[in-house]
Amino acid sequence: MTNMQAAEVRTTCPYCGVGCGVLAKVAADGEVSVRGDPDHPANFGRLCSKGSALAETLGLEERLLHPEIRGRRAGWDEALDLVASTFSGTIAEHGPDSAAFYVSGQLLTEDYYVANKLMKGFIGSANIDTNSRLCMASSVAGHRRAFGSDTVPGTYEDLELADLVVLVGSNLAWCHPVLYQRIAAAKEKRPGMKVVLVDPRRTMTADIADLHLAIAPDGDVALFLGLLAFLAEREALDRAYIAAHTTGFEEALAAASELGMAEIARRSGLDEEMLLRFFALFAETPKTVTVYSQGVNQSASGTDKVNAIINCHLATGRIGRPGAGPFSVTGQPNAMGGREVGGLANMLAAHMEIENPVHRDRVRRFWNAPTVAEKPGLKAVDMFRAVADGRIKALWIMATNPVDSMPDADVVEAAIKVCPFVVVSDVSAEADTIRHAHVKLPAAAWGEKDGTVTNSERRISRQRPFLPMPGEARPDWWIIAEVGKRMGFEEAFSHTSPAEIFAEHAALSGFENGGERDFDIGVHADVGAGAYEELEPFQWPAPATGSTPLWPAGHLPLKGGDQPASAVSPIAGVAEGATRLKLPISPLEGEMAGRPEGSGGDFTQSSITPTPARRADPLLKGERKAASRFFADGGFYTLDRKARFVAVGPTAETRPGDEYPLILNTGRVRDHWHTMTRTGQSPRLSQHLAEPFVEIHPADAARRGIGDADIVRVSSTRGDVLVRALLTGRQRQGSVFAPMHWTDRFSSRGRIDALVAPLTDAISGQPALKHAAVRTEKFPARAFGFAVTSQRPVSIDADYWALARCRHGWRVELAFAEEKTDWAAFAQTLFGADEGAELLAYHDRDAGQHRIAAFDGDRLAGALFAAPGPVAVSRGWAADQLGETHAGQRSRFRIVAGRAGADRPDAGAMVCSCFSVGANQIAAAVAAGCASVEAIGEVLKAGTNCGSCRSEIRAIVNAGRVQAAE
Repeated sequence: MTNMQAAEVRTTCPYCGVGCGVLAKVAADGEVSVRGDPDHPANFGRLCSKGSALAETLGLEERLLHPEIRGRRAGWDEALDLVASTFSGTIAEHGPDSAAFYVSGQLLTEDYYVANKLMKGFIGSANIDTNSRLCMASSVAGHRRAFGSDTVPGTYEDLELADLVVLVGSNLAWCHPVLYQRIAAAKEKRPGMKVVLVDPRRTMTADIADLHLAIAPDGDVALFLGLLAFLAEREALDRAYIAAHTTGFEEALAAASELGMAEIARRSGLDEEMLLRFFALFAETPKTVTVYSQGVNQSASGTDKVNAIINCHLATGRIGRPGAGPFSVTGQPNAMGGREVGGLANMLAAHMEIENPVHRDRVRRFWNAPTVAEKPGLKAVDMFRAVADGRIKALWIMATNPVDSMPDADVVEAAIKVCPFVVVSDVSAEADTIRHAHVKLPAAAWGEKDGTVTNSERRISRQRPFLPMPGEARPDWWIIAEVGKRMGFEEAFSHTSPAEIFAEHAALSGFENGGERDFDIGVHADVGAGAYEELEPFQWPAPATGSTPLWPAGHLPLKGGDQPASAVSPIAGVAEGATRLKLPISPLEGEMAGRPEGSGGDFTQSSITPTPARRADPLLKGERKAASRFFADGGFYTLDRKARFVAVGPTAETRPGDEYPLILNTGRVRDHWHTMTRTGQSPRLSQHLAEPFVEIHPADAARRGIGDADIVRVSSTRGDVLVRALLTGRQRQGSVFAPMHWTDRFSSRGRIDALVAPLTDAISGQPALKHAAVRTEKFPARAFGFAVTSQRPVSIDADYWALARCRHGWRVELAFAEEKTDWAAFAQTLFGADEGAELLAYHDRDAGQHRIAAFDGDRLAGALFAAPGPVAVSRGWAADQLGETHAGQRSRFRIVAGRAGADRPDAGAMVCSCFSVGANQIAAAVAAGCASVEAIGEVLKAGTNCGSCRSEIRAIVNAGRVQAAE
């Protein structure tokens, strides 16, 4: 621990796919502090609100610290023996496909690699899939159809170099805030740069958009079909690129031309004038990047959407060039790393194909495995169907929470409950999924993990430990390897460190590659422990110099010692302005047969501002680093090395019916992450949006008698939830939006994915989480409540409740179908107050107003405010009272009155989480003369860190201007 405390540790953020560098430091008293790494090329020191609050999420309060078997504490040997023997026995009796692993983009690459190796190479089934299936599988399928490989062609630098950035189905400001800030900063420097936002909602990302296309749900294919036809009509195509580097253009254009402009407008929900503005802007701007995310991928037609976008870039040659290309941004920190090791059920490791016998044989020989799975396994939705119907009898869930995150979540939970044997390895002891596990295995958390992750621009970075593993927690790779040994595969799983696993992973990427495959980090095949520890962030490809060595059949590469890598990446020291680099390629058997010898995988290079020097890069010897891009001069990974245009037709129209007339779009909020097992521990992150909600257009709400802040029942054919109504003109009429974060741990009935049918894209298997038919109705609440309590409530007797952490305890939102007959008794139970606690109460039964406070000595144990409608009391002020001393009656009466003193102005609803600045503070600064977001930043610091609150600040500033004008 002493050496960990000696200096800041360079690691990588565990949230989204941006992959920001983090500097973490442990003080002598054990307090952890984090800041952005100014030298990391993904973020250059920036962190979002979630990243800035990482130190607040490291507590052990809800950690799983010891193995458990059926609810009792067990030792590691007993638990691992049981897992290994049960899986082995199940496989022996029912075959390899009776077992399954469901893994996660929260795993490090080394963890992912070992899990994939065990299931596909030694168990012999491909029944391993990942929660990344829920966020980027359609992008993978679209890449493979177009490029012959799952290749992201561009880099983050392209977002800053582009003259036009098209954001499709991506609320970048809230979901990838650091990339949003990089674009915003570039736009500020070059005002001529344009941003187009394609999204049914006017999200906070619209703050930097020059044009917002409020597209109809699933209207994206029609939009990009219309664009392709327009580009051809206006002769804005790159005919030379099409002829030299692609096939299938005429068929794709014919399919796109079947729809006239009127039909494009109808299907996209956009008027023709808006369409033509966008089409013309795209046509006349050569340096265009199209960034797409979950709004594209999470659809029953997600793969077609991806290919419709890629078609437009191939048709204009806008791919792999500085400032131009299609760009998929991933939702998880290691979704890309999982793709690299074959973490998806339909892929092999190192971007090889499970359907290809040559690839299977290659992987089998490299692993010296008894077999390799011969067919794709079950994708996530189908996997849990197989759990439900009994085909899968042994299930291992790693680092994810499918009871909340899967579509048809109630059915998924029921399936897990009846599965004969369920293992969960996780950090949290309280997640909704782990409560159904027969065996619980405590895994290492961020801050304790040691390994690598890959971000959305193919950049591999290290996650390094700066905290010891608590209790009996162990790394995921170690847990999996120990099970592999106990199943009889000791030699194959004899790894002793993540450095050894990474070296093996790197060696497999270069094994019999020679440029055949895009993913190649063979330069690290003999990385040792010392070089691995010092590994700098780098982008792939990073092949070994010269022809890739071919390992003899059945021979595993030596595990690296302490020697540094002997080979140097061929991209090292590329001169500024260099444009192409040939990779050597050898004609190989199978799908490589017939390729011209030497027709290697080309990729372009562009100069990039060098990373500020801090120490010599062991890979690049301190040389200037170049941003690697693919496909500017062709070199795709298909048989003929040409890209494939994919002829796609318009999405089949699914109109909501009379019973369920609205389209539900699920997604994320700014300060929470997935199912809140991490962010739910941070008081700061829990204050921005503290309860589950549904965004409804005011016109839709009025038709249903729903008012702002009412409790709303949202129902589908799968079930119903209770959430708070948020009326906003940002929401498209006919659609509603609800975040997916709330679970049974934090709300009474807020599990939004329980509403979503298990409808998937036929090609990618990705669920249509953005498109569920629902209805909304006002919940007939007779009473509402708000409470603060120093202890987490054990049980809450309310029809609607939502919990959120605050600095000194918990805050609780409440609603009741019937008014309580004894509010004091309810309050005491809620607070968990002792019988000796002093109660102070105010009741106006005629008005339905009740206020109760309980004091334990001079400290506030809890306070409850109840009313016939949504309670009007400052949440932040009330929560702060839990940390105050209340010795005098005046202070206590003030709590019951629900009013702050004149000396304690109410900060208002949280706007800037990074610096804990509320809406009232910003409004006061505006009234005092601050007339811009920048001025607010100078006075309050709000908006000066991650910047994801800047659009909210701007709205407050603009509202203040309007009031002043009146």
